[in-house]
Amino acid sequence: MALKVPKSSYPQLFKEGYKNLQGVEEAVLKNIQAVHELSEIVRTSFGPNGRNKMVINHLEKLFVTNDAATIIRELDVVHPAAKLLVMASQQQEQEIGDGTNLVIILAGELLQKAANLLRMGLHPSEIVQGYELASNKASEILDGLSVDSVNDCKSRSELEKSIKSSIASKQSGYEDLLTNLVIDATLMVLPKNPQHFNVDNVRIVKIMGGNIYESKVVKGMVFGREPEGTVNKSLKSKIAIFTCPLDLAQTETKGTVLIHNAKEMLNFTKGEEEQIEKMFKEFESAGIKVVVTGSSVGELALHYLNRYNIMVVKVLSKFDLRRLCRVVGATALARLGVPTAEEMGQCDVVETVEIGGDRVTVFRQEDEQSKTATIVIRGATQNVLDDIERAIDDGVNNVKAVTRDPRLVPGAGATEMELVKQLTSFGEKTPGINQHSIKAFAEALEVFPRTLSENNGLDVTEVLSKLYSAHHIESTSATEDETSNKSGACIGIDIENDDIVDVTKLPNPVLDVLVTKQWAIKFATDAALTVLRVDQIIMSKPAGGPKPPQQNSNWDED
Repeated sequence: MALKVPKSSYPQLFKEGYKNLQGVEEAVLKNIQAVHELSEIVRTSFGPNGRNKMVINHLEKLFVTNDAATIIRELDVVHPAAKLLVMASQQQEQEIGDGTNLVIILAGELLQKAANLLRMGLHPSEIVQGYELASNKASEILDGLSVDSVNDCKSRSELEKSIKSSIASKQSGYEDLLTNLVIDATLMVLPKNPQHFNVDNVRIVKIMGGNIYESKVVKGMVFGREPEGTVNKSLKSKIAIFTCPLDLAQTETKGTVLIHNAKEMLNFTKGEEEQIEKMFKEFESAGIKVVVTGSSVGELALHYLNRYNIMVVKVLSKFDLRRLCRVVGATALARLGVPTAEEMGQCDVVETVEIGGDRVTVFRQEDEQSKTATIVIRGATQNVLDDIERAIDDGVNNVKAVTRDPRLVPGAGATEMELVKQLTSFGEKTPGINQHSIKAFAEALEVFPRTLSENNGLDVTEVLSKLYSAHHIESTSATEDETSNKSGACIGIDIENDDIVDVTKLPNPVLDVLVTKQWAIKFATDAALTVLRVDQIIMSKPAGGPKPPQQNSNWDED
């Protein structure tokens, strides 16, 4: 590598306080090191036996999880190069809803291999060119590695193939139970054309207590609290939804009322009561049977709502309120008053049911377009419930993914090892300097079977040598058909028996959704190339003056 001559840091170009880092040593390798550290954090969480991370965010909320998307979201990364990786993983989460760990691990490993090439003397642009060729080739190879597909999205057994592996990687041991819950909920809301499936139609409600085996699927939209008033059931109801409190509006300015005697006092309160009664009488006249509010309900308002037999439900989450508006076809109003016919919603059944000792409210529609299913999960602690929710969320997103592209590829490191084999072969046939980058890309994919072996406590060298051997066995007989030749591509790691097997022939085949891997490789490569293309970092002085000295909280104690 050429000798690096330090340059002056632009004394008259920028304001005082600017930092300038440039060159391979200062900018590129430091960026690669930061990205590598981030990928190492989530790498140990990969696979069914991945370790959990205990993350305490800036609000002092505790997360105990092995879900890469949650870990990255709560870590509050500040390094600019590592932020690029975070954005790539978030894009994968939005596009597919699963496979964020694949993106971060692969991007980190690609950059680590690029660092070795840079030290050998290759130029970043040469590495970028080779990586682009390898990424395009990997996408082509992936298309030929499909071993199965989800032919009918309304078949339980077909859906199970695509969901179980994803859930097992988050909640190993509970995959059968959670897979059945996801399939039950999906089949309840799946439209005639599966491509129109909306993941928002499958909700998750967490109720503390009991154990995971008491979890169940409820048709309709469930809210974890009972109605405020005495009315507990309503059929074929018109619904009004408000974001404001159900009470008399407070005046914007303060005023003083001078009352001279008891009669004036009675008249004053009576006027308030008449005003509220008149409003809720208009509600009844308009045919409204259910009122939903995102805020508080006054005692006087509740009294009149009960008198006119109107059901009152409090939904404090604005996201749930928005989703309920979509389900019932209503508009959330910010002022208290009788809604117009267009602003009202309609629901077939609103009732209170008991789930595990807790009374909950269910909104149920029979109409196909607005069908909703809710998975009610039970568990001992909030952290357990949160982790189960993430696993179910990945399962539902996988259903959405297979409605777009039904092809499945072998899991458990089999697909990655086949990509390593074929990309290495492609690299050897490529003339010029690009072959080094293509081979480095292939070696980077080896990180997945290696990590799976490490996280399961296996002998990494032994497992990888067995996998290489199995994938390089070609069919010797000309009479053998293509499927027998392809069987080598399905050899992955059997973590239960600490061995390598054909993962498609296990009692529970380990299959991954092809489109998840395709997008993960695309996003990881794009993120790695973006970091490699940076040769200079110019940072301005942070905004704001010096921070005020923090006062000691115990200053008045002796």
